[in-house]
Amino acid sequence: MHLAFYLMQNPPNPEQVHKLAVAMMTILPLVILVGLAVVIVPFWFICKKAGFSPWLSLLNIIPFGNLVLIYVLAFAEWKVRPAATAEQMGWPFPPQPPQG
Repeated sequence: MHLAFYLMQNPPNPEQVHKLAVAMMTILPLVILVGLAVVIVPFWFICKKAGFSPWLSLLNIIPFGNLVLIYVLAFAEWKVRPAATAEQMGWPFPPQPPQG
């Protein structure tokens, strides 16, 4: 509110406004790329572990694509392999009691 009153009293210099706009136009794409990377990389690994194509994580780029991807992951059957049993791992787990 105080900024609005200040700008009404002292109009901004057009040259300063131009410099500010150019600075924002150079910084904004970098902020968008970092934000997309923060969202896409975890979904890439989630899709890969769920047995889906990791390229589905790129749905986050389009509007409401994140919501679609979350619904796909939530309600689809995940194609993961079951965990290995103790016999498949090659050692007895838990350890056998001593024979005596």
